[in-house]
Amino acid sequence: MTPKRFPDTVSLAEVRAEAERLEPGAEAETVVRAAGRVLGRREMGKLVFLDLVDRSGRIQLLCDTSRTGPVDLDLGDIVGVAGRPAKARRGEPSIAVDEMVLLGKIRSPLPDTFHGITDTEVRYRKRYLDLLMNEHSRRDAIVRARMVTTIRAYLDSEGFIEVETPILQPRYGGAFAEPFVTHSDYLDQDVYLRIADELYLKRLIVGGLEKVYELAKDFRNEGVSYKHSPEFTQLEWYEAYADYRDTMERAETLVSRAAEEAIGRTKVEFRGHEVDLAPPWQRVRYVEALEAEGAWSRDPDELRAKLEAAGVDTSADRTWAQLVDHAYSHFVEPKLIQPTFVHDWPIETSPFARTTDDDPTLVERFECVVGGMEFGNAFSELNDSEEQAERFEMQAAERAAGATDAEEGDPDFVEAMSYGMPPTGGCGIGMDRLALVLTGRDTIRDVILFPALRRHE
Repeated sequence: MTPKRFPDTVSLAEVRAEAERLEPGAEAETVVRAAGRVLGRREMGKLVFLDLVDRSGRIQLLCDTSRTGPVDLDLGDIVGVAGRPAKARRGEPSIAVDEMVLLGKIRSPLPDTFHGITDTEVRYRKRYLDLLMNEHSRRDAIVRARMVTTIRAYLDSEGFIEVETPILQPRYGGAFAEPFVTHSDYLDQDVYLRIADELYLKRLIVGGLEKVYELAKDFRNEGVSYKHSPEFTQLEWYEAYADYRDTMERAETLVSRAAEEAIGRTKVEFRGHEVDLAPPWQRVRYVEALEAEGAWSRDPDELRAKLEAAGVDTSADRTWAQLVDHAYSHFVEPKLIQPTFVHDWPIETSPFARTTDDDPTLVERFECVVGGMEFGNAFSELNDSEEQAERFEMQAAERAAGATDAEEGDPDFVEAMSYGMPPTGGCGIGMDRLALVLTGRDTIRDVILFPALRRHE
C-alpha cells in the first residue's frame, strides 16, 4: 500500500532555483523533499534520468541505482523523493536522489508525453489530462487564480465588502438575457438561475452597506461562442456616492493591477494584436462612434436600411433598440482594439442608468472593450424609484414589440428603491473574458476549467 502522506515537501520551482546557482557537476549539501508525477525517463548505464513535474514546473531526477535501488516506475506514476539539489554535468538543474517512494500508481496509459493532448475535444472533456500534459494549461489556470486574488485584494483594500446574493431567484433581472428555469417543490413555484447580481446588490446599497462586490456564477440560457458560455463568472461592484466616471477610473485601475500581478505586465497579445491595459484607456461616445461609421439614426427604417446595405441580417430585430445594438456590435465594437470605454448610451438600451446632464435620450453607461470584445458594463445607477418604474414600463413595451430578452421588471426592487438609494456607480466585469485577455487565448473554453459541452454520445 502506498503512503497516505509525504510531508515537508518543497515546490520543484524552489529546488530548481537552488540548483541553478550551482556549478555543473556539483551537489548542494542540504537535503530536500519533493513530490510530483514522472513524465519522462532516460537511462544511461546505472543512471536513470527522470522528469518530475508538479504545479510549479519540472525538474530532472538523477537516480544512481547503486544509491536508490532499481527504479521500477511507469510514466505517470506519482513519487516522492529525498535528495540534494544538483546541477548535471551538462548544466541541467536536478535532484540527486537518495530515496524514492511511490505515492500513486497510474492505471491508465498517458497520452503522448512529448506532444501532449492535441485533440481539442479531449482537452475540454478530460481537463485533468489537459492540465497534466500541457504546461500552458496549468499556467492559464494559475494566471486566472492570481487575477481573481488580486481583484479581491484591491476591492477589499478600497473598503468594499464581499457579499453573497441569491442564485435561485423568484424573478430574474439586471441584464438582457434568457434565463434557465427550474422548479422549487418546497415553494411550489418556478424559480430562475440568476442572469446578473445587480438588483440584489443594489438592495444592499439601499440598506447602507455603501460599497459591495460579488464574484459569482451567473447563468444565461443562450448560445456558446469564443466569448459566450451559458455558465460564467461575473464580478459586480457597487459604490455609493460615485458615478460612471469614478467607475471608469476604478475599472482601469482594477484591470491593470490584475494584469501586473497575474502575468507581470500590462501589455498582452490578444486576438492578433498587442494591447496595453495600463491606464488611461481611451474614451469614445456611443453616438459619435456610430456616426463615424455612418450607422447612426433615430429612424428605425433608415437604421435597418443601413444595416442591410452592409449585409447584416436584421430579421430578428423587432425594435429600434435591437437595431441600434446590432449596428454597434457590427460597425463599432470589432474595431476597438486598445482598451476603450464606450459611453453615453441610448436610454432604450439601458433601463438601470441615469440620464446624462445634457441629453435626456442618453444615459450614463459605459462598456469596456478590448480586442473587439466587450468585457465590462457599468452605469451611474438610476436611484429614483418612480423613474425606475417608468423604465420597467418602457421595457415592457419593448417585450410587447418582440424583444423577448427585454427586462421584465421587479416591483420588489422598485419598492426597495422607494426607501431612498444614494447616487451609485456600478460595474460588472466578466472574469472569463478578462482571463481570456490576460492569457491571450482564442476561446473562453480555454480559461474555464470545465466548459459547457454537448453530451458525449
